[in-house]
Amino acid sequence: MQPILITGTAGFIGFHLARHLLAQGQTVIGVDNFNDYYRVQLKRDRHDQLANSVGYRGYEMDVCDRPRLEQLMAERQPACVVHLAAQAGVRYSLLHPQAYQRANLEGFLNILECCRHARPTPRLIYASSSSVYGGSTVLPFTEDQRVDAPLSLYAATKKANELMAHSYSHLFGLQTIGLRFFTVYGPWGRPDMAMWLFTEAMLQQRAIPVYNYGDMHRDFTYVDDIVAGVTACIQAATLPRCEIFNIGNNRSERLLDLIHLLAQELGIAEPKMDLLPMQDGDVPATYASVERLHAAVGYAPTTPIAVGVPKFVRWYRSYHRV
Repeated sequence: MQPILITGTAGFIGFHLARHLLAQGQTVIGVDNFNDYYRVQLKRDRHDQLANSVGYRGYEMDVCDRPRLEQLMAERQPACVVHLAAQAGVRYSLLHPQAYQRANLEGFLNILECCRHARPTPRLIYASSSSVYGGSTVLPFTEDQRVDAPLSLYAATKKANELMAHSYSHLFGLQTIGLRFFTVYGPWGRPDMAMWLFTEAMLQQRAIPVYNYGDMHRDFTYVDDIVAGVTACIQAATLPRCEIFNIGNNRSERLLDLIHLLAQELGIAEPKMDLLPMQDGDVPATYASVERLHAAVGYAPTTPIAVGVPKFVRWYRSYHRV
């Protein structure tokens, strides 16, 4: 059985995907550079969960190091590459644009080139983002909407990835599947995302910064649903040569409802909130249509926030011992 190569296995989604595939008996090759965008110890802790698993081999490597990446792919000959390593975060891109140029553009180009020259040629599945929809107010978001007006550099790099993938599919026959992730949350999540930030603030009795004065809606997607969708794309017998799919929860939740659900799970009667105007680069609402992915691989999310949020809170309390 040829292995699956996953970049970003010390990251949130990459970790969960690798763990799931290993549980299925799949051989997984993991790549991560353990950068310090957020606390490295969390990444090390995720990696430690994978390191002793049968069928796993991890490499501390930057996808911008093309010679090492080429060597790894030549040696291991993966059947599929799932590229999840990237510089994440909308707000961070306002202050650190060069990090996005390097990781999301140069790094992605290296992935494309390595896949193009690999023998046998792997299927490439890569992470795009709901951020490519910019300020669109036509809900739910569908893959045939125009996405040429990004509101952040992060979103622009993700749209660029989709265009780069299309060109490689057209020119070299490389199969590329882009997945537009919608606000993924769950155990082992990222400290820079709302679920973690809100939980941390409430437990410390600090006010939560809530933008657009609370008038925000998000398609919150539990990580197990994401993993199920990515796995289906890996294992599908047939997929188009070049395609883009939304992968979300197929519902849009009020941010204030999420905050109150979190507070309830944490035993907090009334969460403190600092209501603020919309922040640069942010969008008021996201909502994924997942009909295309359902038709292609049977994707059907099953986890509402009423189920997913308590699971996150239980993990958070256990991890931090609070």
